[in-house]
Amino acid sequence: MSLKAAIIPVTPLEQNCCLLWNDENMLGAVTDPGGDIEKIEDAISQMGVKLEKVLLTHGHLDHASAAGELAKKHGVQIEGPHRDDQFLIDDLPEQGAKYGMPSYDAFLPDRWLEDEDTVELAGLTLRVRHCPGHTPGHVVFIHEPSKLAIVGDVIFQGSIGRTDFPRGNHEQLISSIRERLFPLGGEIAFVPGHGPMSTFEFEKKSNPFCSDMAVGA
Repeated sequence: MSLKAAIIPVTPLEQNCCLLWNDENMLGAVTDPGGDIEKIEDAISQMGVKLEKVLLTHGHLDHASAAGELAKKHGVQIEGPHRDDQFLIDDLPEQGAKYGMPSYDAFLPDRWLEDEDTVELAGLTLRVRHCPGHTPGHVVFIHEPSKLAIVGDVIFQGSIGRTDFPRGNHEQLISSIRERLFPLGGEIAFVPGHGPMSTFEFEKKSNPFCSDMAVGA
């Protein structure tokens, strides 16, 4: 059994919503459905995937806005993020109006996630790391056998998540990356919340914000 992934850019911010599925039973999940539900539904249909759950890395509107509506439509549960992002999810309707994006109702995830929790997906097990800094409740999903991680806005190719949002913390973000992600193994490829994929090895060597050279390691 192996985990497959298809990136679905959504919202005007081109956020990397992701469809994950087990290629043996075609059961799967959507990560970070921030909007454009029709586009997400088209991808689910085209891939022939039966949705099992919705997974959230954090509560920002471009990642979480459409989660409640999508989960309700498919009769599935929402898992993640960590409960420290509840204030962001509660504020989703106001944030949509503030930034001129479609407004969705707030919702309550069925399961808040903690560091080192596991998520069962289509017969596969995803490992959870709590990686605060961009938001206090940000989590990352890792499937180690497939060497794939869904990292949200913690780290990007050549960059890191912003920390000038409410309850952001730059030092905490760097610590999350270097202490909770890089030790997972350099060969792991990651899907960031925006932009192209990369690997932990590449970023550890070259990222100007969190590489060994950048932090003087």
